[in-house]
Amino acid sequence: MTNVNNEYDYDIRLLVADMDASVREIIRYCVRDEGWVCDEAKDGITVLKLLRRKEYNLIILEAELPEITGEIVCRQIRKSSRVPVIFLGRQTSEEDRLNCFASGGNDFVVKPFFPREMLARIKSFLSLSGAVTTKKMLNSGNLRIETYSHSVSVEGREIKLTPREYDLLLFFCQNPNKAFSREEILDLVWGKHFFGTDRTVDTHVKSLRNKIRPYHVYISTIWGYGYKYDT
Repeated sequence: MTNVNNEYDYDIRLLVADMDASVREIIRYCVRDEGWVCDEAKDGITVLKLLRRKEYNLIILEAELPEITGEIVCRQIRKSSRVPVIFLGRQTSEEDRLNCFASGGNDFVVKPFFPREMLARIKSFLSLSGAVTTKKMLNSGNLRIETYSHSVSVEGREIKLTPREYDLLLFFCQNPNKAFSREEILDLVWGKHFFGTDRTVDTHVKSLRNKIRPYHVYISTIWGYGYKYDT
């Protein structure tokens, strides 16, 4: 199979704030192949100092930052910016998570986390915010996705996908050769607030495969787990 041609127009700078150096290292490792700049901070005071000097496309905040908590930092950020903010935290109560969202956070990730899932979340928020946009169409052989018009063609023949089928195909193409569980796909494509079962994923994958034949073989089933887009 041919490689996915996925070129991005980006000059992306991230800020990762966590008192645990190993957590910062994991996130830095996640994004290094994307060519993004990743600044780091170990406490809330350092975060605020960095924010005075630089602009960021996405910020990852530990909820329990020392000196100044992540919630307070996020409230300061929201006074002048709508930059996406992902909170990190240990197993916390529902009230603790709601407080993070109330302070202006866009997402909450529980530690320890899966690096590839974190990268997928980062890409999703950067795409939604317009920080990352595709220069060219995505190609998998003669399967092509034009992101500006949301059109998909197979061997030059345009095919009609539902909005959710399109989102699912785009997700697979942007995350090639990585296995995702049904639960992860449901969370990352449908959103964490969607109340459904993993059967929803199976139904949409089946429909998508039928529409993109003969390239349905690109979407591999990992029995008892989920799916992977092979290139």
